[in-house]
Amino acid sequence: MRTSPLVVNTARAGLVLRELVEQDAGALHALLQASKAHLTRLGNFTAIAAADLAAVAAELAAQQPAPLSFAVVEGDAMVGRVDLVAVDPPRYGLGYWLAPWATGRGLATLAVLALLEYARDDLHASDVYAGVTHNNHASAAVLHRTGFDRVADMGSYSRYHRRLAPEGATMS
Repeated sequence: MRTSPLVVNTARAGLVLRELVEQDAGALHALLQASKAHLTRLGNFTAIAAADLAAVAAELAAQQPAPLSFAVVEGDAMVGRVDLVAVDPPRYGLGYWLAPWATGRGLATLAVLALLEYARDDLHASDVYAGVTHNNHASAAVLHRTGFDRVADMGSYSRYHRRLAPEGATMS
């Protein structure tokens, strides 16, 4: 049994994914509040941005046995979050966001790539799906850079897919 949060390295020194735990609720809530306008400008992340400290703490306390939610940490600062959603393992959903001051420097791309490697190698994920609100061109670009293909228009957002296992392979 692990006694400290799981850390996943990225390809950039000083940038890691650190498993979110209940003790991170205060820092995560503060980052959400500081990023509220940025996160809700396209109509998404409204529920997450509106969550109070108790709701953030409850969400982190209810984590799955395998780490699926990670803080994006640059140096010593939490600058965002990346998540896998266990929709139908070995198929997962992907979510990610960064604080406005952390965008435009490739951090989301590096974080998503590290999370996909973790999903493939540690969770034996076969497929990952993501949704991007229309007009969120920066997020769509992250998905394209990380090997996702746009597979459907869902009305207000586009669905993306990335296969992690070779076609016909089974993940065990």
